[in-house]
This record gives sequence, C-alpha cells and structure tokens, in this order.
Amino acid sequence: MKAHEIRKLSSEDMHEQLQGYRQELFNLRFQHSTGQLENTQRLPQVRKNIARILSILKENQTGKDHVK
Repeated sequence: MKAHEIRKLSSEDMHEQLQGYRQELFNLRFQHSTGQLENTQRLPQVRKNIARILSILKENQTGKDHVK
C-alpha cells in the first residue's frame, strides 16, 4: 500500500490492516524457516507496509500534518 492510500483509511481500518499484515508476516517467516517460501520479496514488502501504517498512526496521534 502507498502512504496516500493508508491516509484515506480510518483509524480502525488502519488497525485492521496492521493486524492483517502482522499475521501475514508471521506466516511468511514460518514458511521461510521451513523452506516453503516461494516469493522472498514479499517479506520486505510486508515489513514496509507495517512501518508505513505505524508511522501514519503515530502522525495522527501527535497531530502533525503530513507533507504532500
């Protein structure tokens, strides 16, 4: 997800997305450790999406405006 797509979501939706990405990351790590992971590039993508959501949630908590 892009940052502008995440900013359009409500806080509840962001938390749901975050939970989904964390579950996916857990599954990907498990698959990677057992040698079953086919698309290894998905790991950094999911981690970056988690970081984006957390950053935007933090922005919303502190009340800072985002730079366009």
